Amino acid sequence: MSGKLTGAVVVVLALGACKREDRVFREIPPASTTQAVALSDLHPGGGNPPAPAKTPYELNAYALAEGKRLFGAYNCSGCHANGGGGMGPALMDDEWSYGHEADQIYSSILQGRPNGMPSFRGKISDQQIWELVAFVRSLSGLAPKDAAPSRSDHMNGKPPENATPRRTPKNSGLPPASVR
Repeated sequence: MSGKLTGAVVVVLALGACKREDRVFREIPPASTTQAVALSDLHPGGGNPPAPAKTPYELNAYALAEGKRLFGAYNCSGCHANGGGGMGPALMDDEWSYGHEADQIYSSILQGRPNGMPSFRGKISDQQIWELVAFVRSLSGLAPKDAAPSRSDHMNGKPPENATPRRTPKNSGLPPASVR
């Protein structure tokens, strides 16, 4: 009898030790949008540029998955071609026209940008914008690897976007069939 009781206690303690990430559904977004957003290292008046915003959304696998869902729901792929670039810029490379920091991407989504990026101010909530920011940063490997969701939304076995290794393009000049 004592063995069963000990086993039950071990199971209860083991289950109590399992901790999943916290899913806060009505979280107040970071207050970085009230400050100036640095678009480059150059700024008037000397000193240091404003510090980039730290967002808890890119540390949360659920928020990354929600950002991925919103990316499809708001037809971001229509211009950004699933992050590979199309009419809009690519989101999977290391070239960012308006900055790669979370607050810079937030400003791009909120205010829009010249030559095609519409403003989403008043159309989607701050929380959804921050979830989109987290997912967009994950497309180029900027989100932490340990926040990756374990599966894609449709469970098709595709690895999460922020698990993609960063690669350096190489120009060989030869078609693959001619290399032997």
